[in-house]
Amino acid sequence: MIDYNPHDWRSHLFDIQGSLVREIIGRVLTCVAWSALIVTCYYFVTPRIAIPSTVHSVVGTALGLLLVFRTNASYDRFWEGRRMWGSIVNESRNLARAASAHLAGDPARRDAIVYWTIAFAYASMNSLRGQVGLGPIADRLPPDEVRAAVASRHVPHHITLRITQHLVEAKAEGRLSDFLLTNLDQNVQLLIDYLGSSERIHKTPLPFAYVVHLRRALILFNFSLPFALVRDFGLETVPLTFLAAYIFFGIEEIGVEIENPFGRDDNDLPLERICATIEQDLLAMVDAEEVPVSSGTGV
Repeated sequence: MIDYNPHDWRSHLFDIQGSLVREIIGRVLTCVAWSALIVTCYYFVTPRIAIPSTVHSVVGTALGLLLVFRTNASYDRFWEGRRMWGSIVNESRNLARAASAHLAGDPARRDAIVYWTIAFAYASMNSLRGQVGLGPIADRLPPDEVRAAVASRHVPHHITLRITQHLVEAKAEGRLSDFLLTNLDQNVQLLIDYLGSSERIHKTPLPFAYVVHLRRALILFNFSLPFALVRDFGLETVPLTFLAAYIFFGIEEIGVEIENPFGRDDNDLPLERICATIEQDLLAMVDAEEVPVSSGTGV
């Protein structure tokens, strides 16, 4: 994700990175070249190629509504993905906080739960990107358990199973009551639920028929637009076609860019940053537990 100041237009108005210009420039320039050909034919071959602009006025309105729906649907998916990862952050903190408090007498098991919770975030990020890995926290985990997790069919699910096993063992040792075990395991269940919601977004694109129809409509509209403009605007048809193509193709490409927000594109969610935040916050809890408390009085 690109960080920017929304109040400062000058800092990003002419930026290329993240603006999707590279993605649409080919389509836009093709429309511009086509419009130049139509203008040439109008002046040097026959003016009868011009058509009334009424149809394009009506179709342009309908096309605008289709693009609005496309962008809104994609942004809903983007924002839901952000909410799910915000919830993963919160539940990770809750699980680590409760484990740190209730398992303070068993620091080895407490640390294991915290480390596996951090690994869950990294594993979830990699799973959504079609990769495998537990992030830098893997260095703090037993190598044989890391190998078993990486070799599993669904790495995040294997990690939650490992966390639950630690909780059940703590219960068997008398360190957790049934009530506390249920509450802590509820945090683990929520982690699975939030990842499942993210996977639903990742694995369910917008309906194929809608996307194909919208793109066909965009092509028909932009490539027939010069015929409707050339009689009234003449040579100005070329820059006007460029303007329309840039706006319409740009809006459609924005929808494509943000409908799956878990990748590495410039406008995707900053999952690396979110995972790093979880790691820093949870390790800070562990480190705080290891710092001896002074018995002196404060001033």
